[in-house]
Amino acid sequence: MLPNKEGQRVPDVTFKTRQGEDWVDVTTSDLFDGKKVVVFSLPGAYTPTCSSTHLPRFNELAATFKANGIDDVVCMSVNDPFVMSEWGKAQEAESLTLIPDGNGKFSEGMGLLVDMSDLGFGKRSWRYSMLVNDGKIEKMFIEPEKEGDPFEVSDADTMLKYVAPKATAPEPVTIFTKPGCPFCAKAKAMLQGAGLTFEEISLVHGVTSRSLQAVAGEGTAPQVFAGGKKIGGSEALQAWLAGRKA
Repeated sequence: MLPNKEGQRVPDVTFKTRQGEDWVDVTTSDLFDGKKVVVFSLPGAYTPTCSSTHLPRFNELAATFKANGIDDVVCMSVNDPFVMSEWGKAQEAESLTLIPDGNGKFSEGMGLLVDMSDLGFGKRSWRYSMLVNDGKIEKMFIEPEKEGDPFEVSDADTMLKYVAPKATAPEPVTIFTKPGCPFCAKAKAMLQGAGLTFEEISLVHGVTSRSLQAVAGEGTAPQVFAGGKKIGGSEALQAWLAGRKA
């Protein structure tokens, strides 16, 4: 049975990380002391569930977590520092702190380092999430022991419900843009200023104004969608954001 370490302190580990071109040692004290931190740990960077769902949703909700008393959201995986760094860039995960547990010491200390040799992974972390308060584990959501890679309880929305039951998750936002468009740059800046993460679809590489016309009913960029509804261009976005504050 996988251990639940609620009430215990996190393992004392020093992580080898890459920050730009430099090697930087990061300790568990650096990550957790005096802070309230959400951690989610996963089997591997670039793997399907981790890349399509687990990390992206925590990235989307990072601002919501921080608005509700969380100091940082940390993604942990038994990968080397170069892989974790490149994965973070590919995922545009600037809102998260990605930590490479390269030697598996943290996962081992958590009792959640498992053998995934049947998948060719070697030893990796079992999938889980936890809330750490000043280095002490307050709450854990550990995936059930099933074959494969279960993903049922360690998701971002489950953790948010625990951290802030009354918090409202932001609507998913997508913006269609054109390269060099000043109104598109303005719209993106407004979304960023409002603390909203968004998916950007640029009208290049097969996505044309005709495609945009078919989807949005207009061929001009930007066009913003939120929660399955069309917002419109930059002026409509400004009005929508003002309405959210009211």
